[in-house]
Amino acid sequence: MQFHTEFSPEPLSQRIGLNSRIVTIGSCFADVMGRRLADNKLPVLNNPFGTIFNPISIAKLLTMALYGSTPDENRYTERDGVWFHYDFHSSLWAQSQEELRDKLSTCLTQTADAIRKADFLFLTLGSAVVYRHIETGKVVANCHKMPGSIFEKYLYHIDHLRDDMTRLLKILHKANSKLTVLLTVSPVRHTRDTLPLNSVSKSTLRVITHELTVWNNWVAYFPAYELMIDDLRDYRFYEADMIHPNAQAHDYIFDKFAESTFDSELRNVVTEWRQISKSLAHRPLHDAHSPVHHQFLTKLLAQLETISKQIDVSAELAEVRSRLKQGETAQRQEGAKEFA
Repeated sequence: MQFHTEFSPEPLSQRIGLNSRIVTIGSCFADVMGRRLADNKLPVLNNPFGTIFNPISIAKLLTMALYGSTPDENRYTERDGVWFHYDFHSSLWAQSQEELRDKLSTCLTQTADAIRKADFLFLTLGSAVVYRHIETGKVVANCHKMPGSIFEKYLYHIDHLRDDMTRLLKILHKANSKLTVLLTVSPVRHTRDTLPLNSVSKSTLRVITHELTVWNNWVAYFPAYELMIDDLRDYRFYEADMIHPNAQAHDYIFDKFAESTFDSELRNVVTEWRQISKSLAHRPLHDAHSPVHHQFLTKLLAQLETISKQIDVSAELAEVRSRLKQGETAQRQEGAKEFA
């Protein structure tokens, strides 16, 4: 008996391989997926601007980066001695405006460089509801806990949203003609916008992402939103807040993502790496320097040396070699005590 409406996403025509370079941009779901890709040893620049929910701010930041523009001088703000910028997430902050300016400029430069070299851009749109800074009349990426009275909240018009995203894709394609853009709509519901408005917001984003894939053969859509809402439609797949997908949901969605976007070589390596990762996390309950555990580490070292021909596991190799050396040292010391 089947207990859920399972579906498998359409396979990506241009598959992600072992050496594919990836950039993730957007909402917290982009950050989650970026970490999963990095955990599987893929070269990823993960959400360099911090969590950005609305497509308007995403388009602005990527355009600034690729055009070599500097952050808007009128968008800096200070709160309790800490400086922020309205176009960036609050994870990017500094003790002075000058320090923050340098940090943001470096972030934009690094992101532009990564996109020009990337094979895939994973772009997650979170909400079509935006906050406009009343004084400047511009949409902000983050309110930085400033008083709500200085902002106006509204649903961004679908025509303007379509224009901004279309313009962004043209800029991206001009900067890197081999880039494949993977669009997703975040499955996280924005309940503070009210559930009815959240539905309108997500619908708006879904219409836009569909149109962009129809118009551009190098743009694809991954149905993370549909997997969460239609496939995993049960609260056991949510965190305690009943809003964010939990680890089990992330595992399921990422496995569907790998199935539809990874090439066969990468899928095989990911499967092998997961087993090695479990072994790396293993710690003996009793004697860490026993012959049995030494044998376990020796086998693990051999596995790492084999897979190192395909992915970078230099840190893990160093860790296991160190653990083996510590065990050998402990055994010599124990032997010396017995001899004495």
